[in-house]
Amino acid sequence: MPSKTIHINRAPVLTLWASIVAEQLGYNRQTALTLGKAVAGLNAYSKGRRLGIFEEPTQKPSSKKSAAKTMKITLLGRPVPAVRTPQGLRATAKEQPIEPESVQRYLERSFGDDLAEVQKALKTLARAYPSDRLAERAYELYENFRPVVPDGTKGWGAKGVLKLEQLRALAKKAS
Repeated sequence: MPSKTIHINRAPVLTLWASIVAEQLGYNRQTALTLGKAVAGLNAYSKGRRLGIFEEPTQKPSSKKSAAKTMKITLLGRPVPAVRTPQGLRATAKEQPIEPESVQRYLERSFGDDLAEVQKALKTLARAYPSDRLAERAYELYENFRPVVPDGTKGWGAKGVLKLEQLRALAKKAS
């Protein structure tokens, strides 16, 4: 059977992977979705600044009230701001809690009919590692399977190929 490939932008792949890693590290699905979206957003913003797509922010001081409630959760080597809400722990973007339902819709839109199959392959990869090793290696693993896009601004927002067989091979190698 030929290996299935999916043409997709990197951001939803990173969002899904980071959310699956967060779940493996003990966060519930709703929290994990928000953490995944925040990691992808922070990475995209950093890359955009590096490429000159985004300008350096003019530092707007956050309110002391929101800063006091915000905590940092490290995921894929990146500190992610999060807050406790009545619905549970949520990552934030621009000091606002991310809604897990919007992240789920984003993933469904991005992956379409392939979401379940990609999710299964990523979960298999995440489960191939003990939690502590996964926490250490999650971003490195992502770098091994992320879709390849052109360098520089040509690759910004471009789709690349995600190979499910590559995910399965990485999981097998870890076992």
